[in-house]
Amino acid sequence: MPYDPSEFPPFAVTVDLVVLTVRRHALCALTVRRGEDPYQGQWALPGGFVRADEDLASAAARELAEETGLRTQDAGSWHAGAHLEQLATYGEPGRDPRMRVVSVAHLVLAPDLPAPTPGGDAGGAQWKPAGELLADTDTDRASGERLAFDHARILADGVERARSKIEYSSLAAAFCPPEFTVGELRRVYEAVWGVSLDPRNFHRKVTGTPGFLVPVGGTTTRQGGRPAQLFRAGGATVLNPPMLRPDV
Repeated sequence: MPYDPSEFPPFAVTVDLVVLTVRRHALCALTVRRGEDPYQGQWALPGGFVRADEDLASAAARELAEETGLRTQDAGSWHAGAHLEQLATYGEPGRDPRMRVVSVAHLVLAPDLPAPTPGGDAGGAQWKPAGELLADTDTDRASGERLAFDHARILADGVERARSKIEYSSLAAAFCPPEFTVGELRRVYEAVWGVSLDPRNFHRKVTGTPGFLVPVGGTTTRQGGRPAQLFRAGGATVLNPPMLRPDV
């Protein structure tokens, strides 16, 4: 069959970012308030259209900087301590009322990210607890807090990816500073999984997993109480045995 351009109308490619960090012992996602239609005034994930001369990672970094003031790219590389990966591609017809749009979502995990500063076409930018954003209730709809487009689905996929990855990989250390205590690492697992963990059992597991943690030879009292030993992430990327989520 000959090629018929009318059967393949033009469409756009966008990037959306699920940016997660742990703030005040809660897993938080970065959101922006849309400053224009569609969904003007509603909260959404950072993102936007990919320019003709951009690759996907460059577009993601640009949109994040423009809409929130957070810069995660330096000389073509994501900053030390941050984890970036492509999450999934979303292309269902009708997901964007403006036109056919395919979005390539990215997952960003980083520790201690600062408060965002809105810019570009964003009317605001805030860290919000991921659990609250994912609550799909009548109250959420009435208050206008439900995420725009299909961003609740994208966020749910990003949160589940983060929860799964810290079971089998050392990725939880990406939420921690370069030197951290076992207690600080445990609070990351608790925040991401949304559970409480037994401190002694957790300490035994993480310190007994080959290559996960390396002692740095110092202690800290920044969490209060007795001095706690400091560690850094080891060279292992895959945890064996894995840190499996408890049944809840």
